[in-house]
Amino acid sequence: MTETFDGVELTTSDVGKTESAATHSVIWLHGLGADGNDFAPLVPELEKLGVTSTRFIFPHAPMRSVTINAGMQMRAWYDITSLDFDQREQDVDGTIASQKIVEALIERELSRGITPDNLVIAGFSQGGAVVLHTGTRLADKIAGVMALSTYLPLADKLDNEKSEHTDLPIFMAHGVQDDVIALKYAEASRQQLEDSGYSIEWHTYAMPHSVSMEEIEDIAKWLTKVLVLTK
Repeated sequence: MTETFDGVELTTSDVGKTESAATHSVIWLHGLGADGNDFAPLVPELEKLGVTSTRFIFPHAPMRSVTINAGMQMRAWYDITSLDFDQREQDVDGTIASQKIVEALIERELSRGITPDNLVIAGFSQGGAVVLHTGTRLADKIAGVMALSTYLPLADKLDNEKSEHTDLPIFMAHGVQDDVIALKYAEASRQQLEDSGYSIEWHTYAMPHSVSMEEIEDIAKWLTKVLVLTK
């Protein structure tokens, strides 16, 4: 189902017979240049693996000019100037704007009867960066954050801005052959999060900047655990 909320286009999965059957929600952000349809095909696979009664919301990022792609307009959660994540200038305004989109989508799910402990925010690549940034700053403790093939943006601001919920479950996964976001950046983000008091469930896979069936199986196990789903 396609709809619009607060000016943001969404692709939403139907759960069971009707949307009202959902007792849990996953808000899942796509990567640079993709859109909200990118991960929707995974929903039936996750349901087969025990992720039941869960509404999946896949927002489409706004169109914006992206520096590393010659300024071309594409769907992006923030601008990227370089793939050297040690040196690049960070788009603070774009990251915060996307944080607000995620926070608004969370509030929407809460208004529909989903409780914070039944809600996960997830993302791949640039979308994963946004949910790591957002999840560590939320006033309410949610069920967890799932960050795939990504890194922590605005890392120097974490300790001053993080919420009190350092017991937030965080799932991080990365391909050892990733040539878009090198594994070392994910490892550095994992280390910083752990140094800041977070406990990370960490996975690596023999894959490039993508997802694999082994990863999907691990995602299903983690979602089933943090959302307290029964098979």
